[in-house]
Amino acid sequence: MTILMYDDIFLRHDTGYGHPENAKRLQNTIHYLKASKLWRQLKVEKPRPASLEEIGLIHPETYTRKIKHIADTDGWLDSDTIVSPVSYDAAIHAAGAPLTAIDLIMKDEDKNAFCLVRPPGHHATPTRAMGFCLFNNVAIAARYIQFRYRIERVLIIDWDVHHGNGTQDAFYDDPAVMYLSLHRYPFYPGSGKKEEDGYNKGKGFTLNIPLSAMTSAKEYIQLFTDAVDRSIKRFTPECIMISAGFDTYKKDPIGGLNLNIEDFWTLTNIVMKFAKGFCEERVISCLEGGYHLSDLPLCIEAHLKALLER
Repeated sequence: MTILMYDDIFLRHDTGYGHPENAKRLQNTIHYLKASKLWRQLKVEKPRPASLEEIGLIHPETYTRKIKHIADTDGWLDSDTIVSPVSYDAAIHAAGAPLTAIDLIMKDEDKNAFCLVRPPGHHATPTRAMGFCLFNNVAIAARYIQFRYRIERVLIIDWDVHHGNGTQDAFYDDPAVMYLSLHRYPFYPGSGKKEEDGYNKGKGFTLNIPLSAMTSAKEYIQLFTDAVDRSIKRFTPECIMISAGFDTYKKDPIGGLNLNIEDFWTLTNIVMKFAKGFCEERVISCLEGGYHLSDLPLCIEAHLKALLER
C-alpha cells in the first residue's frame, strides 16, 4: 500500500480570509478521497512532529524559535506568508510527515508515501520564510534520511509551477542531493534560471528547466521524461523525493502551465518506473502548491493512483 500522511492539525493553520493557501485545499481532498474507492487502498498514518534537532538539519534554532514567536502573536512572515497560533504546530507536523513516512519505508513496511500537508515548504530557505512556506519539509526529509539511515544520494524532483528556491539554496553546494525543477519562468520567486546549476562541489547537481507559460502538456512531459532520465542515470539516487505542486494544472488560479489532471498520473508513473530500477522504489512525495479547490483533489487522486500502481 501507499502511505498517506495526514492530520487534522493541518486544517488549523489559519492564513486568513481569501488566502489561496487555505484549509479547504485539504478538506476538499480528504472528503473526495474518502468518498472514493481509493481511500481504502491507502495506509493512512498520522505524522509525528519534527523535533528542533531534525528541523535544525536545515533551519537554525534561532529561525525556528522566531517562527514560533511570530505565530504565537498572529503575524506575517512576509507579504503573503501569514501565521496564527496553531501554525507552528501545523508546520512542525508538516515537517514531521515525511520523516514519519521515511521511518515506515525504511522498516520495509511500504515503498512510497504521499504527505498531504500544509503549510508547504519548498520556498523556505534555511533562514527565511516566504511563499506560504515556513519549514522546508522536503529538504529536512532529505537530510534526515541521509543522517538517520546513511542514504548517500537523494534526488529531489520539483514539479510545482514555482521554482523551489529554498530547496535549491539548501543544497546548492552539495553533490549528495540533486535538485531537479521544472517551473514557469520568469515567475515567482524570480529564481530558477538554467544557468543556476550549483556551486563548488555541488556544480552540476542542480538542474533547472525554466518553461514558458505557453509550454504544452506534451512538451512538458517530454522535457520531464528526458530530465528525469538524465538525472537518475547520472546520479543513481538511493531515494527520490517529490515536491508535488499541482499548480502546473492548466486551470490553477495563481500559477498555471498547461497540464491536465491525467498528466499528474503520467509524471508520477515516469518517476516510479525509474525508482524500481535505481532506489528500491523508495519515493516520498510532499504536497506543495495547487490552488484550484475543486480540481486539486482530482490531481492528487491521479498522483496517488500512479503511486499505488507500482
